[in-house]
Amino acid sequence: MKARQADRFATMMLWGVAVLILSLLVAFLIQILGRGLPFLTSDFFNGPDGVRGQLFNSFYILFLSLVFSMPVGLGAGIYMSEYAPKTKLTDIIRLSTESLATVPSIVFGLFGMIVFVNMLGLGFTILGGAATLALLNLPILVRVTEESLQAVPRSYREASLALGATMWQTIRKVILPTALPGLITGITLVAGRALGETAILIFTAGMNVSRKLFDINPFAAGETLAVHLFAAKSNPLPGTNADQIADGTAALLIIMVIVFNLFLTIPSRWLQKRLLGKNKV
Repeated sequence: MKARQADRFATMMLWGVAVLILSLLVAFLIQILGRGLPFLTSDFFNGPDGVRGQLFNSFYILFLSLVFSMPVGLGAGIYMSEYAPKTKLTDIIRLSTESLATVPSIVFGLFGMIVFVNMLGLGFTILGGAATLALLNLPILVRVTEESLQAVPRSYREASLALGATMWQTIRKVILPTALPGLITGITLVAGRALGETAILIFTAGMNVSRKLFDINPFAAGETLAVHLFAAKSNPLPGTNADQIADGTAALLIIMVIVFNLFLTIPSRWLQKRLLGKNKV
């Protein structure tokens, strides 16, 4: 009887916490979107002070940072999970990776400014910002990849190897498709963090934006929406309505993150079913 009451009480507590978190999230979205959506007009994007360039730079820098960080991060995670021996060296590497994941982003920004802006002479550029963001993403990608692969039951590996598959075939056709939801979740978290990053990009990509349509020059300055939001609130330009610009930019950032998450999550479910259904060893 006591066990049943305790179970019921724990269930009610967990439901209460879940409802509270969901309520806070809904209230946050209503507040931000309610204030900002009315300002998302054509002039807000294409006007003299429009955010078209910042919107493009946000995705362009995100794309470049993922191009730089994903091959290294996923490859290192696969190696640490499937190939690396259990030694003190690997334990030190894991500890170092976890420590790097907790370093404040402003420290990465200062490092990027010293290395990419000053030492390499890139100046405030999209390339320098993307490279620094890649350094921020790497520790998280490595840990998420390793933990996602380790969550796959060992019996999957043993069954695949017993059927004559090589280690790489087992990883490519069995382990990676099974771990795909965890990998997509990690990439989504990294991408969302990169979209909202400000400190790193202020120090490396600068606070100016090209007025050319879809300027893909990696050596141009690259103000993003998050940096634009920071500038609008901290140093409003004379003659502009900084509050409206900030509210519209915040709403646009929220919409971007939601759409990007859906863009990654929904296709990943379909891809996982397709890979597990067709890639049979």
